Amino acid sequence: MTDSVVLVHGAWSGAWCWERVIPALAARGMRPTAIDLPGHGADASEMTDLHGDATRVTELLDELGEPAILVGHSYGGAVVTEAGDHPLVMHLVFIAAMALDAGETCQKVATEDVAAAGIDWKGRPNFGKGFIVAPDNMVTLDPTVAAQCLYNDCDDATIAWALNRLGPHPLENLQQSPARIAWRTKPSTYAVCAEDLVVHPVLERILAKRCTSVVEWPTGHSPFLSDPERVAGLLTEVARASSPPATDTGRRE
Repeated sequence: MTDSVVLVHGAWSGAWCWERVIPALAARGMRPTAIDLPGHGADASEMTDLHGDATRVTELLDELGEPAILVGHSYGGAVVTEAGDHPLVMHLVFIAAMALDAGETCQKVATEDVAAAGIDWKGRPNFGKGFIVAPDNMVTLDPTVAAQCLYNDCDDATIAWALNRLGPHPLENLQQSPARIAWRTKPSTYAVCAEDLVVHPVLERILAKRCTSVVEWPTGHSPFLSDPERVAGLLTEVARASSPPATDTGRRE
């Protein structure tokens, strides 16, 4: 088992998104570490591509120097897919996340694969319409769309707090494939968010088949804000049950 939990945020976000989960984990005896990917949140360095983001995570794991579970939310799932082959990672957790395979990108999975699977978006908001793409291919989000899709089950005060902290994200990162696929060799858990308006829950269930175990929550895309106790409970359970991973975990979709 381990009591170390490394938390990786998604696009447009930062370590701040885990602010409610961190004390809930600490109250359970866990030692959480939330990371700012380069150029996000409080990090003042230049933004990097997907591989640079994964490098930042592996550098943190080196610094920690102890076994940990590695958690990725949304785009952060692509990051931990690459970074998660680090020898100190005992278990991967994907929360409404892009558990990508070789050759896949966040953009491709969210568009082409959704269409190929016949997933119906009828009656759901179009998150992509909220993308504001600058000439340098940095993407920001229309706040109305962000509120509707990212935080659909959060209260008004939480929505305002989160919107004020959102920042840009490089379009390039959403178009890149991870260099390594950690869920193929590491135990993993996928948390499907059944009320998600960003990543379709049907797509999440397809991605979840790649993982060792699956849970499903009645939450929107950001359960770390709307239901932090639920998130902390799962991460604590996973951390306490974790053991050094075998070379093959038996699931390959």
